[in-house]
Amino acid sequence: MVKKKKKKNLIEKLKNRYRLIIYNDSTYQTVWSMQLTRIKVFTLAGFGSLILILLTVVIIAYTPIREFIPGYPSAEVRQMIVHNATLVDSLEEQLQIRDNYFEKIRLLIEGEVPHDPDYIADTTIPSNQIEINHYNHDSIFKQKILEEQLSLSIQQENSKPTNIASLHFFSPLKGVITNRFDQQNDHVAIDVVGLPNSRISSVMDGTVIFAGWTVDTGYIIYLQHEHDLVSVYKHNAELLKKVNDKVKAGEAIAIMGNTGELTTGPHLHFELWHQGIALDPEKYIDF
Repeated sequence: MVKKKKKKNLIEKLKNRYRLIIYNDSTYQTVWSMQLTRIKVFTLAGFGSLILILLTVVIIAYTPIREFIPGYPSAEVRQMIVHNATLVDSLEEQLQIRDNYFEKIRLLIEGEVPHDPDYIADTTIPSNQIEINHYNHDSIFKQKILEEQLSLSIQQENSKPTNIASLHFFSPLKGVITNRFDQQNDHVAIDVVGLPNSRISSVMDGTVIFAGWTVDTGYIIYLQHEHDLVSVYKHNAELLKKVNDKVKAGEAIAIMGNTGELTTGPHLHFELWHQGIALDPEKYIDF
């Protein structure tokens, strides 16, 4: 009974009516008055507090005032965080490429064949659409390329190529020649340095007769052209064509890179052969 009486008294107190009156201090005349109850006061106070909280949240969330809150990053700091996150992501990708490269070196030293390419391209290409032939030894590679795929007859060293000067060759890479043709020092090619990620182009219409990986020269591609001409492109970062593909003059076939053990930096090692004889590319192509 006592609890019921206390509860009833509390409800009655909440319902008791009061009047808030504002008087004129000089004349004591009533200027404004308002009838209130405790329930109405609690309701108005709660509703006002809720509006104040919502207004504070909106101001902090959608105005620059939030930057003055301790611990909240400024616009410059947020941009730096995004930039650093991008750099970390790129660094992780480069570390993955390096680890894959070291793994391939380990497999080659142990006499095994690498299972996938070291270079990770930005565009996703299904692995079942890439055909790369692997060779365990450079001697096997040279024998297959020079004897079976090229199908070139062996001639005397003093024999001269014919009907070549009248042909038009497309430049495989516009850049600076760092190492010229020197047959006496067994450098039957020229080395050309271009801009990073430069495209390597076919010098003439032709057919891809080899596209793959070797230990010394990395990713290489061989093209067979008319008039018994063969062009060779070595140290590529990525191959864009596969064996038996038909290419046009000037069409992109690879990306300039720095693959293989016999390389000193990103460049194109370009060779031009005619009937089994190495030609000086500078005599026929404007680089």
